[in-house]
Amino acid sequence: MLLKRWLVGDPLKTTQAKHERLSKTIALAVFSSNAISSVAYGTEEILLVLILAGTAALSWSIPVSLAILFLVLVLTISYRQIIYEYPDGGGAYVVAKTNLGERPALVAAAALMIDYILTVAVSIAAGVAAITSAIPGLYAHRVSLGLLAIVFIVIINLRGVRESGKFFAIPTYFGLVSLSLLILVGAPNTFFGPSSPLTASAEPSEQAMESLTLFLILRSFAAGCSTVTGMEVISNGVKSFRPPESKNAAVTMLWMSTILASLFMGISWMAYSYHIVPKSEETVVSQLARLTFGTGTMYYAIQTGTMILLILAANSAFAGFPHLASILAKDGFMPHQMATFGDRLVFSNGIMVLGFFACLLLVVFEGDTHALIPLYAIGVFISFTLSQAGMVKRWLTKKGAHWRKKLAVNGIGACTTGIASVIIASTKFLQGAWIVFLLITVLIIMFQGIRSHYKAVAEQIALDRRGARPPLPNRNIVLIPIGGVNRAVIRAVDFARSRPGDIRAVYVETDPEESAKVKILWAQWGCGIHLVVLSSPYRSVLGSLIEYIEEILEKHRDTWVTVVIPEILPARWWQNILHNQRALMLKAALLFKERVVLTDIPFHLTR
Repeated sequence: MLLKRWLVGDPLKTTQAKHERLSKTIALAVFSSNAISSVAYGTEEILLVLILAGTAALSWSIPVSLAILFLVLVLTISYRQIIYEYPDGGGAYVVAKTNLGERPALVAAAALMIDYILTVAVSIAAGVAAITSAIPGLYAHRVSLGLLAIVFIVIINLRGVRESGKFFAIPTYFGLVSLSLLILVGAPNTFFGPSSPLTASAEPSEQAMESLTLFLILRSFAAGCSTVTGMEVISNGVKSFRPPESKNAAVTMLWMSTILASLFMGISWMAYSYHIVPKSEETVVSQLARLTFGTGTMYYAIQTGTMILLILAANSAFAGFPHLASILAKDGFMPHQMATFGDRLVFSNGIMVLGFFACLLLVVFEGDTHALIPLYAIGVFISFTLSQAGMVKRWLTKKGAHWRKKLAVNGIGACTTGIASVIIASTKFLQGAWIVFLLITVLIIMFQGIRSHYKAVAEQIALDRRGARPPLPNRNIVLIPIGGVNRAVIRAVDFARSRPGDIRAVYVETDPEESAKVKILWAQWGCGIHLVVLSSPYRSVLGSLIEYIEEILEKHRDTWVTVVIPEILPARWWQNILHNQRALMLKAALLFKERVVLTDIPFHLTR
């Protein structure tokens, strides 16, 4: 408990929730780091596909980047409309549920949840890659570094939204400033710097492994679409903003998109102008920083800023995933625990679940960004398409002021993101995208299974299910299992005597001599309670007790059986291994038996 308080902090009162809201400046750091940080690897993913057709094909990076820039514009306008139309948040899931029905909503939710987990894994892996580019000696420890980063972010998020936002704001803005300086200093060099590209003589021409076809260009577009992931996070967490929530969220969305578009196109232009060729051992941003500033202080500052921004991009997922899980839990599609606040007024269970699965993914894929990227973007583009399609139906049904303009925006968004989804799915399917579709199916089945369970529970515990109250049992038999006569047993006896019922002590005989001693002591200390001695030739204490209880249940079908269990609790945790766990095993065996009530009477040792 002390360790938890030191790591997470003291609990917050429910009335303090309104003070945990975020300003636009802090919210930009919390919700936008995922989208903005993707510029660090978006261009590189485009180049990694185009280079398969040789260095001459790299010139196609600009048209592909412009196509992605158009996506950013469409999604920005579309999600601003969603923010105003759905001020309680929920994003694609709520839009799809309201307008398209339950099944599309669950598809959107499953796709988003997978994307959030991938966001953490990809962001952390990319952040570690940025620092290992500068310090190659750390490359062998990339998985361990990634796991430490995830655990750190989990702990900070458990401290609360406002506190985590303040903690991450300064390093996030440091990363933004470092990348902005790279563009502001490096981009003009492409116009006013040396007359020939700085890398023209430094990089050998790559031989084409594939032909430059439309399919290859589409593959590069699909790879670059990872740049726009994270744009939906703000729409999921509108309620985290200070009032007026929708207006502040919409303004933050505009800020985020402007920064994202500027940095992405700046890096793409510089990479094109300098004829940058992607390398496995050095990122594109690292190459651009080295060409612009050399290998001095500024180079390491940019690499550090990029690493921080990429790692903290995972924080956006920790803002989005728990909120989405809480909405699903309120609708009965996730465990109800996901909808409850923790000590610090955050959805702690959602944060822990996200951290666990992100760590698992990082270990499975050995911290390799390029191995994770093929799984990325598919889920988010499915949710993009469903949210836009849902808004199209909403405007057609609701209409309202300027509904035709809004319909046109969301219609273009639905078509654009739908086409992008098909491209991404078809080009990445054999690279691992099929795993995402499989997981979406599994999650939908899980959602429906959870909902069915909660419905069944509600039906079975409803007071009006049979129209009348069940009849009361005629009697209550109280059993006290004992292994000897001591203070812990007598304490349980005293409790049992304070309750009405037929009280019996039950002793399983495994040694006749020991049994005789127990009978003598019980005659002295048992307060007249009947002692039942069960014979066990095979020394099965637990089995004999359960058989006896089942006999009573079978013989007296209108009777409760209350089992009062005396349990000795050591003063130190390690002392538990010195005691048998008979009480624990007995509780585990009887917990699911009908008409059996368990009462544990602890006897606390002092040393």
